[in-house]
Amino acid sequence: MLSVKDRVTYCSICSNITDVDPCTYCTADDRDARLLCVVEQPENIASVEKTRGFRGRYHVLMGTIAPLQGIGPDDLKIKGLLGRIGDGGVEEVILATNPTVEGEATALYLARLIKPLGPRVTRIAMGVPVGSDLDYTDEFTMQKAMEGRREM
Repeated sequence: MLSVKDRVTYCSICSNITDVDPCTYCTADDRDARLLCVVEQPENIASVEKTRGFRGRYHVLMGTIAPLQGIGPDDLKIKGLLGRIGDGGVEEVILATNPTVEGEATALYLARLIKPLGPRVTRIAMGVPVGSDLDYTDEFTMQKAMEGRREM
């Protein structure tokens, strides 16, 4: 246990939890450096990875903007994110924050900062989960599902 504690750290590039710095996501040659997925916490990377559909790189914010808890933009890893984008090569930033008030506010804040830098800024889709029943869907979820509809 002590050796694990001594070896585990945060990646100096993306802030993911790792035992090697930089982490395997940041150094993997088979990952597309043009795609950058922004998540709130290191454990969110596992959720994206479960899909096996994303082959880009990550950036962990280490939280969300939450003024009621005294957490502002300077308390998050936003400067590192902007630095990575400013270095060039990032063509799309996917904002994958949670669909909470804080997550939405953080995504909007980041979109306003990132768009002038040039890359395409996208937000993960939200809405009705697969296998659920519309009768049990709340208003907010249905609204997001309607906003996120796409051509068939």
